[in-house]
Amino acid sequence: MSIAFRDDEKPSQSPHSATSAGRLPDIQLEKRDRRKTLVMALGALGVVYGDIGTSPLYAIKECFHGFHAIEVTRANILGVMSLIFWSLTIVVTIKYVTFILKADNEGEGGIYALTALFLRKGGKLVSLKTVKYLSLLAIFGAALLYGDGLITPVISVLSAVEGLNVATTAFEAYVLPITCAILIGLFMIQRQGTARLGKVFGLTMLLWFFSLASLGLMQILRRPEVLVALNPGHAVAFFAANQLHGMVVLGAVVLVITGGEALYADLGHFGRGPIQLSWLTIVFPALVLNYLGQCALLLENPQATYHPFYELVPRFLLYPMVVLATASTVIASQAMISGVYSLTQQAIQIGYLPRLHIVHTSGETKGQIYMPWVNTGMLIGCLGLAIAFQESSRLAAAYGIAVTGTMGITTVIYYYVARYNWNWPRWKVLLPVGVFIFFDLAYFGANMLKFVDGGWFTVSVAVLLAIVMITWRDGRSLLAKRYEDARVPVEVILRDIKTYKLVRTPRTGAFLSISPVGVPITLLHLLKHIEALPQKVVLMSIVSANTPFVSRQERLVITALGQDFYRVIATYGFMETPNMSKIMEIATEQGLELDEFSTTFYVGRETLITNGDGGMSSWRKGLFAFLSRNSWNVTIYFGIPSDRVVELGVQVRL
Repeated sequence: MSIAFRDDEKPSQSPHSATSAGRLPDIQLEKRDRRKTLVMALGALGVVYGDIGTSPLYAIKECFHGFHAIEVTRANILGVMSLIFWSLTIVVTIKYVTFILKADNEGEGGIYALTALFLRKGGKLVSLKTVKYLSLLAIFGAALLYGDGLITPVISVLSAVEGLNVATTAFEAYVLPITCAILIGLFMIQRQGTARLGKVFGLTMLLWFFSLASLGLMQILRRPEVLVALNPGHAVAFFAANQLHGMVVLGAVVLVITGGEALYADLGHFGRGPIQLSWLTIVFPALVLNYLGQCALLLENPQATYHPFYELVPRFLLYPMVVLATASTVIASQAMISGVYSLTQQAIQIGYLPRLHIVHTSGETKGQIYMPWVNTGMLIGCLGLAIAFQESSRLAAAYGIAVTGTMGITTVIYYYVARYNWNWPRWKVLLPVGVFIFFDLAYFGANMLKFVDGGWFTVSVAVLLAIVMITWRDGRSLLAKRYEDARVPVEVILRDIKTYKLVRTPRTGAFLSISPVGVPITLLHLLKHIEALPQKVVLMSIVSANTPFVSRQERLVITALGQDFYRVIATYGFMETPNMSKIMEIATEQGLELDEFSTTFYVGRETLITNGDGGMSSWRKGLFAFLSRNSWNVTIYFGIPSDRVVELGVQVRL
C-alpha cells in the first residue's frame, strides 16, 4: 500500500532509510488492524459469549444435584467432564467456530440469514417443496430462540443470586425477590439503549473469564487426576454404565453449549476473526479450566453438589463473586434481549411478523434498537417463569430443548447451503454434517426425556410463535393474491387518462402498494370518488431482499410509465428498516424529484372480511385479521410525515 503526499508533505529520506520508510505505512496499517481486531474481540466477550460464559454457574450442578442427578462417583464425574469437554470442542469449536461461521450472508449470521443465503442461490436449484420445508424449519428454529430468550435471563440471574445461599441460609427467602427486582431493572433500562453500557461489558466479562480460569486452575492443582477426563473413553464408559440415565444427564450437559447459536447470530456485529480469537484464546480455555476445577472439587468433596461453582470460591471472596456473577448474568441477559430485538426486526422485514414499533436508541451505533411491545412481553414472560419455577434447577429442563432444536435446524440448512450454494460434493458435505447432526439429535433426544419437567414450556412458546409467523406469512400472501385479482393494468389507466382527458390536480401523489405491478387499489378508489388524479403519480412498493443490507446505489428502481406516472420499487435487506425520507432523497438524486412538503401519500387501511372461501382456515383468517388490526401504523413505521398522509379505506374479503 502506498501513501500519496503533497510536495510540501514529502518526508526527507536518505538512501539508507528508503526501505524502512517504505514499509512504515504497511506496519502502521497492520498495527491498526490488529488493534481493531483486539478491541472487537474484547467487545465479543460481552455480547457473543455472555450466555455460554455464565453456564458454569449451573451446568455441573444440574448433572449432580438437579432433578435427574447422577450419583457422585469418580467414574461419573470423569464421564460428565469428558462429555463437557468434547461437547465444547465438537459443537462449539469445530461446528460453529470453524464451519458455521463461514456461512455468512454478506457478513451477517443467524438462522434467518442462513436461510436467506440459501434462497438467494440454492433455493433455485431445488424443488419448491424443499424450499417450503426449509422455510418452515427456519420459522420454527427462530421460534425456539424466542423461548431461549425468555429462559436465559431468568436461569442466569437466578443461578447467580442463589450463590447467596452458599454463604448463609438467611438469604434463602430473598433470592426470588432479588431476582425479580434485577429482571425488572434490566428491562426498564432497555429504552435508554445499551450503547454506553456496551463499552464496559467486554471488560466485565474479561474479569469474569479470568476468575473462571483462576478458580478452576487452583482446584485442578489440588486434584490433577481430573485431567484424565479429557480422554473420550470416559464419556463412552459413562453411557455404558448408566444407559438411559446417562442420556438424561446428557440433557444437562447441553447447558454448557447454550450460547453456540448466539455466537453465530452475532457474526454481523463483530466479524468472524474477533469471534474466533475470543473463543480460542480466552473463552474456551477459561470454561474448560473452570469445569475441570468443579469436577476436581467433586472428586475431593462429593458433598459439594448444591452449588459446586461457588464452592470453588474462597469464603472471603464469596460476596464479591456473587456480585460479579450477577453482573455477568445481566450482561448475558442483555445480549439475549438485544438478540430477540434483532430477530424480531428481521422477521418483520421478511414478512413473518406484523409491523411493530421500533425505536433506534443510538444515532452512532448501528443496530441499537428498542421494541416496547417485545420488551413488555419478555418482562412479563420472565417474571412469570421466575415465579412459576422459582429455582434454576427447575428451569434447566426447559432450557435445552430450545437450544438443541435450533442447533439441529441450523445444521440441516447449512447442509443445503454447502451443497447447493457452494457446490460441495455430497461426500464432502455429509462428512461434517453427519457428525454435527449426530450430536444435535443426541442432545435433542436427551432433552425430550425431560419434556414434562419443563421442556413443554419451550415447545409451547415455539409452537404458538410459529403459528403466528406462518399465519402472518400466509395471510400476507393471500392478501396480495386478492389485490392481484382486483388489479388493473397500468396501461388501462394511462389509456383512459389520454382518452377522457382526466383532470390532473397540482402536486405529487405517492400511492403505496403491496405489489410492484399493476395499479394500487388506493389509486382506483381515489379515481372513483373524485374523478381526478395528481399531476405526478408515483406507484411505490417496498420489497425485501435475501441479503442483510442493500447498497444505496441498488436501493431504488425507478421506471417512467408515461403520462407523468412513475413506478418506484425500494428494496431493503432483512437487517434494515425502510425510511420514506431516505427513499425520496435517493429518488431525487436519480432524477425523480420528490419533495415531502409537496407530496401527498395515499395509503390503504384494509378492513379484512374473513368469511371468504379458500386460502386459509377460518380461525387462521381471524388470527391474521387480529394481527393486521394491531400492527404498528404504516405511516410511523415507514417514517412518512403524518401531515402528508391520506388514508383510504379498503375492504378485502379473505
